[in-house]
Amino acid sequence: MTEPLVVTRITHSCHLVQIGGLTVLTDPWFSQRTFYHPGEPIALQPETLPHLDAVVISHEHYDHCDLDAFSRYPSKDVPLLVAGPVVEKARKAGFSDVRALEPWQSARVGDLTISAAPGKHGVYEVTYVISGGGRSVYFAGDTLLIPELHTLTDRYGPLDVALLPVNGLHIRIPRTKQVVMNAEEAAELTATLRPKLAIPQHYAFTGGTIGDALFLKSDKNPALFVDAVRRLVPDVPVKVINPGEPLTIAP
Repeated sequence: MTEPLVVTRITHSCHLVQIGGLTVLTDPWFSQRTFYHPGEPIALQPETLPHLDAVVISHEHYDHCDLDAFSRYPSKDVPLLVAGPVVEKARKAGFSDVRALEPWQSARVGDLTISAAPGKHGVYEVTYVISGGGRSVYFAGDTLLIPELHTLTDRYGPLDVALLPVNGLHIRIPRTKQVVMNAEEAAELTATLRPKLAIPQHYAFTGGTIGDALFLKSDKNPALFVDAVRRLVPDVPVKVINPGEPLTIAP
């Protein structure tokens, strides 16, 4: 029997993914700093998380790797599958089972297979395909669209869910530079991967009034992605999940 697949958005790119009877946390973010605001509620805190079987971390930026806050999670032996530069930070935060995955490498956690795929961002990044119980989820962190991502289903088979960044974040200084895929690019990837469901992430983020005016430029409306998918690949459904909202994906 196919196991239930449930995705619960916490905030930004931080989700609980219940797959194959196990629970995976993606890109932990539980606090705020100057110029770093989720732009939406943070639905859970480390102390209120359910039991985690694994954590995946795409890169070392604070809004995806909030290890100071996540260190309040009580089980420090939870397996962390991370981009290489995150390893030392995770161990300093007290976590004992930390494994770096390079693109196209995989690790087993219980009955799950967690596979790293390439990513491209302002710092070194990997993305992940999480598979178990006959289901499969692609978690794209906040990568740009790169050609390698179009090969994911060739390598890992059909996807039940694709969690894709959509805000097209640009850094204004020193020269305007795009560092995250935008809604149209995310829809293009959706058309290639053809998941059973596409879920946008990484869109409400804001640097605040000053930060957005001086340093950041992005699209904060996930409806842009919904509309783009409807144009490019209308038979793939899209669901925008509010923080704290669990979504069960039918087989």
